[in-house]
Amino acid sequence: MTDPVTAGLDPLDPLDPLGRWRRLADGAVLLDGFHALKHAVRFGAEVPVAVAVDRRAALALAGELAPDVRAALDGLLTEVTEATYASLVPRPHPTAVAALAVRPSREAHLDRLRQASRTTPVVVLDNPRNLGNAGAVIRLAAGFGATGVVTTGTLDPWHPTVVRGGAGLHFATAVERLTVDELPAGPVFALDPEGDDIRGVELPDDALLAFGSERSGLSPELRARAGRLLALPMRPQVSSYNLATSVAMTLYHWSAAGGASHYLQGSPR
Repeated sequence: MTDPVTAGLDPLDPLDPLGRWRRLADGAVLLDGFHALKHAVRFGAEVPVAVAVDRRAALALAGELAPDVRAALDGLLTEVTEATYASLVPRPHPTAVAALAVRPSREAHLDRLRQASRTTPVVVLDNPRNLGNAGAVIRLAAGFGATGVVTTGTLDPWHPTVVRGGAGLHFATAVERLTVDELPAGPVFALDPEGDDIRGVELPDDALLAFGSERSGLSPELRARAGRLLALPMRPQVSSYNLATSVAMTLYHWSAAGGASHYLQGSPR
């Protein structure tokens, strides 16, 4: 019986996007949706295959929202049927655009994280549990120009759900999973309800800003590594902030003192 997804495709054609996708899928990063592809291209990702159900509509969206990458997307996008697109992604995106990207080398990311002259913080998520939260944090870190985002524990920060939540901005910062012992050098400021009020503290540009898991807070290992515990202002009887909200507040506090002023001058959408 003929597979309706592959019908009409030449299996010997090296330009066949479906065949290329299936060959690359296991080791590649899934870019799920137009905005993930837009950001990945904008920040230099290597994208060997990209598809859209409506190529013209995707390019029109690029012309409206991302004219700086429209020409690149014009050269990348191949139009496919809706059935083919649905066979390539676990959960179709409203923009019906998807792509595969080459994951940046771990060695390059580690070199960036370990630079002795870091001028922006590293965000450390200590044993995070929620994939969507991790993606939102990576998006925030990229927006503030952070050096990178490091996770400890079992969560894979390059999981497709995390990449989807990060809107492809993994390629704008260094994202890696490390143990507490492997964290880069630098002063560690860990967020904890029992810490000092963050409003009275100036965060250095080379700081490691550490946040505990959504359920259990900081691990004993990370707490022992911290040079100082800090607390965010919060109304009494409110239990906690969402992880991404906590990271946003902390990065804003750092930036408001002058950090990353050369990053935050406005940028393409």
